[in-house]
Amino acid sequence: VQLQASGGGLVQAGGSLRLSCAASGRAFSTYTMGWFRQAPGKEREFVAAIRGSDGSTYHADSVKGRFTISGDYGKNTVYLQMNSLKPEDTAVYYCAARKTSSGTYAYWGQGTLVTVSS
Repeated sequence: VQLQASGGGLVQAGGSLRLSCAASGRAFSTYTMGWFRQAPGKEREFVAAIRGSDGSTYHADSVKGRFTISGDYGKNTVYLQMNSLKPEDTAVYYCAARKTSSGTYAYWGQGTLVTVSS
């Protein structure tokens, strides 16, 4: 599975961005796709995930109500809509994929930088 993330940029606090992650090489429906982020000096953390087989979604408490993960099966693409952005959302965002039957994300995209100014 190859993953290509895009959509990062600079935005003011309160603004919105949509990240995209295009997946190639395997059927989207058999994988769970996730978004993670890593802020400077901090460990990487889970943001959201979507299960390809049924569209079930999961969001970290820190982004619930502000971020929404979604998927386009036809395009093998996962999106992360980010609204009401805060300076603490500043990070490099990574998309990742795992076989739904596996607990480990084995495939990672290159990351896209999101910077939220106050």
